[in-house]
Amino acid sequence: MPKFLIIRFSSIGDIVLTSPVVRCLKQQVKDAEVHFLTKKSFASVIEHNPFIDKKIYLEREAHPSRWLSGPPKGRAFENPLSEMIQQLRKEKYDYVIDLHNNLRTLNLKSKLGVKSFSFNKLNIEKWLLVNLKMDRMPDVHIVDRYMEAVKSLGVMNDGKGLDYFISQEDGNAIQKLPEEFQKDYIAFVIGAKHNTKKLPTDKIISICKILNRPIVLLGGKEDFDVGEKITSAIQTAEVKSQMVFNACGKFSLNESAALIKQSSKVISHDTGLMHIAAAFKKEIISVWGNTVPEFGMYPYYGSFEVTSYKSQVANLRCRPCSKIGFDKCPKGHFRCMVEQDEIKISEAANRA
Repeated sequence: MPKFLIIRFSSIGDIVLTSPVVRCLKQQVKDAEVHFLTKKSFASVIEHNPFIDKKIYLEREAHPSRWLSGPPKGRAFENPLSEMIQQLRKEKYDYVIDLHNNLRTLNLKSKLGVKSFSFNKLNIEKWLLVNLKMDRMPDVHIVDRYMEAVKSLGVMNDGKGLDYFISQEDGNAIQKLPEEFQKDYIAFVIGAKHNTKKLPTDKIISICKILNRPIVLLGGKEDFDVGEKITSAIQTAEVKSQMVFNACGKFSLNESAALIKQSSKVISHDTGLMHIAAAFKKEIISVWGNTVPEFGMYPYYGSFEVTSYKSQVANLRCRPCSKIGFDKCPKGHFRCMVEQDEIKISEAANRA
């Protein structure tokens, strides 16, 4: 029975994008035992995945530099990763599949001392695109680059796309919505980890005013106040018939995933819920600011034919300015989001 450890520490979208490797490995390698290592903060992303035999979680790593005069009296420096390595050694893995591929995972693999496979992060190509605007990125989705890591094991992409699993309890999240929002609504993901991935609030309001279905706004607790501004702006005499419900911060990640699953369409920034929506084969209108689809992390459907629309401001010499994002536009003008065409975004969402 071959025993595999798959590693992807973060974050939500990146972990969801590893799901085809997990499924294909489990289904195509005879008697495979598949373990998955990620950070404890992302446990909900994989906790219901039936293709994972054991979930292993890394607690938040300590930062000894905060203790300028050493650790508190009677305490040693904590190193959760060292403790984790000791735990992992006891599992006696045959293979490690490294889908994070950084210094931390390199250290972990060297300490485990078993055969390992990783994927090409294309860091040079990404640097060239961000810093010199030279596009040397291959037209290959990151899922297919992940799959290359297990190709030598005889594992092939089955074309079934992404997986995302939620509990029956979380699946009933729609019942927590007001009754008028429980049928035929658009899920609008207004959050993102970095501000340069997010539409300005007035742009979101303009889009919502044109949409022809009820709207459920999704995001974290940090997005609640923006959600309130949007709902307040929509509740005017001009658009009194439009209905917007602010669900930001009111639902867990997996409950939000359930609301995505039961929506008619999804409008989303480049963020984790976008990939969860792709796992549910939803029609997605994705909005791109400082990042670009050329990085290979656009909505992935495998061999399924699903309509999707990518909204971005073309011919901006400053895009992409980062492969991740910033708190604010480095140039100060934020044209990549300010100049988004809300009419085209709304039309894509309104189509039957």
